[in-house]
Amino acid sequence: MIISTSFAERLKNVKPSSTLSMTRKALDMLASGIDVIKLEAGEPDFPTPEHICQAAVDAMKRGETRYTSVDGTPQLKKAILEKFQRENGLSFELSQISVGSGGKQVISNALLATVGRGDEVLFAAPYWVSYPDMVSFCEGTPIAIPTHADQGYRLQAEALEKAITPRTKWIILNSPSNPTGAVLTGSDLRAIADVLLLHPHVNILSDDIYEHLVYAPDGFTTILQVEPSLADRTIIVNGVSKSYNMTGWRIGYGAGPISLIKKMCEIQSHLTSNPCSISQAAAVAALNGPQDFIAKQCAVFKDRRDRVVAELNKIEGLTCPMPDGAFYVYPNCAGLIGAVTPEGKTLETDQDVTTYFLDSEAVAVVHGAAFGLSPCFRISYAASMESLMAACERIDRAVRCLKIAGSLA
Repeated sequence: MIISTSFAERLKNVKPSSTLSMTRKALDMLASGIDVIKLEAGEPDFPTPEHICQAAVDAMKRGETRYTSVDGTPQLKKAILEKFQRENGLSFELSQISVGSGGKQVISNALLATVGRGDEVLFAAPYWVSYPDMVSFCEGTPIAIPTHADQGYRLQAEALEKAITPRTKWIILNSPSNPTGAVLTGSDLRAIADVLLLHPHVNILSDDIYEHLVYAPDGFTTILQVEPSLADRTIIVNGVSKSYNMTGWRIGYGAGPISLIKKMCEIQSHLTSNPCSISQAAAVAALNGPQDFIAKQCAVFKDRRDRVVAELNKIEGLTCPMPDGAFYVYPNCAGLIGAVTPEGKTLETDQDVTTYFLDSEAVAVVHGAAFGLSPCFRISYAASMESLMAACERIDRAVRCLKIAGSLA
């Protein structure tokens, strides 16, 4: 049956997630028996630690299977407060914490509560694929601020200053970054904070979901550690997905001004109500329990990063910067644009390049246009070293089959 109505005007500016689209295509190929190496999704390949799973089992046995408070149990909010104090030296009250079904919901709630038609939301490009569509869904105007590889894809304070207008409502900071792995240093954040102090109408959303995946010696810094006076217009968003290998458990959280958190709770009460009660109990165990495995996993990710960057930089037509965080690399494929495949097709865009990799060698990655900067593509190295090295070999083989102008390939 076809619904006999027109769809909402707001949907015209909302596109399906490119990462999920590539995942669906790769899964279809796998289902048909093709040996696809999936490097398109941002999901740790480590299992959820046993003590976290056991906490979920124990919660079910205690009968904690009913509705909870709309935006999080007191126990989880308390664990979040202690995490911020312990790891970031930041103090919040329970009334400043909101828990949602993943960080994506927390960000969406904050934008839905504040962004109206014509309001501008800034973020660095390359950007996480959902930022512009979240803003568009709120009838706001997404504004991407270009960054450059020679500056480590880090947002520059001068570029931020030029982008701010009287209509700017938010700046979204994502460090470490998806898709580039860029990490804003303390000095970067100091310069950004100095700009924001001059523009008190601009709110700050700090997306810190990859906080524990930093390889640079200086480690992780969030903006309120640099400039506490911005607290009355800043929300920090985080979650348990990436650090604790709990992507499917769907628990994210935010810490911000009481007035904003209250409105976010009102929105969530009508859209989804509370996050899963069992997942919340597991998240308490994650935040309060042993943390030593995180550093061990980070060391594994660093080894993978080093190998993948080295192998990609051996391939003609590709240049891959060394990222400082997260579990992504963002190689430039400008050298492959204009190349001709064995079937006679000219690769005109980075999407053509990634489609060629998938069709010819069954390697799934995501094209750079989805993240707002071409010609590039994103590889997630949250996969085994064996899979990553096999993928690099396949990409190299695919490139060697191309006819590249001025090359013997």
